[in-house]
Amino acid sequence: MPDGPELLHRMYTIRLFEERVRQLYGEGLITGAVHLYIGQEAVAVGACAALRRDDYITSTHRGHGHCLAKGGDPGRMLAELMGRDGGYCRGRGGSMHLFATEIGLLGGNGIVGGGLPIALGAALSCAYRGTDQVALAFFSDGASNQGTFHETMNMAALWRLPLVFLCENNLYAATTPASKALSVPDISARAAGYGIPGATVDGNDVEAVYEAVAEAVMRARRGDGPSLIECKTYRLEGHCMVLDCNRDPEELAAWKARDPITNFETRLLARGQATTASLRALRAEVEGAIEGATAFAKSSPLPDPTSLQLDDLPAVVAVR
Repeated sequence: MPDGPELLHRMYTIRLFEERVRQLYGEGLITGAVHLYIGQEAVAVGACAALRRDDYITSTHRGHGHCLAKGGDPGRMLAELMGRDGGYCRGRGGSMHLFATEIGLLGGNGIVGGGLPIALGAALSCAYRGTDQVALAFFSDGASNQGTFHETMNMAALWRLPLVFLCENNLYAATTPASKALSVPDISARAAGYGIPGATVDGNDVEAVYEAVAEAVMRARRGDGPSLIECKTYRLEGHCMVLDCNRDPEELAAWKARDPITNFETRLLARGQATTASLRALRAEVEGAIEGATAFAKSSPLPDPTSLQLDDLPAVVAVR
């Protein structure tokens, strides 16, 4: 496990990146559908800390945190969100379709549950080629009700593929409470129907997420097949930038009190792994990086309209 300050650095990066996205959206420099990850930072950071760079992940419509946690460059990400040529997809993918094979990110997806079968294919590739790589699929509580979830889990279990199912249960599918859409309180219980391990962990505890995912990854690497990890967490923003966060004030206050970053700061201070001054310095370092990323994105040119031809678009890199 990376040390505590390193995990905190990654969570700071996601939080401050998303706050900058919100600012740029308000300025009209980012448009379209944007889904912020604020409040869920511990899930992406804890999960990706258990992976190697050559492992694969598939993301969701709320995927900025996944890309950053896997090693994505904030400048290229902001450029992509702003539709600039310096972005990961040269400005053609936007917020929901970040794609970076160099860090193992096989794409965000605007379709709920759409990344699951893609991760299945990556896991099949790992098994077929005889590597010890694994694939991890991020998906939501809403996606756990999709057919793709059950079909993918069945095939992964049947073929004992190195696939980790990572459910971010943030208690809402858009605006629908999980309590009104799920037949069971714990999504991890669905693993039993496919004969694979399932576990529910505190998704606001970065170390708990890491430990659960690390165990599932180790199991997958040694050829024992898939696992399902459910991380109970909470997004502190509305579903997307055009929808307000109309939640019960008491519920929102209770989850703000469990903020994964604030609570991890407190834990590091109590352990003597950080001081108030070192935390300020760490946050200032990330703030500087986000300023640099913003400057890079703003200076990146818009794509040349004449380049929008099939023979000019970058080829899709095969999983190999």
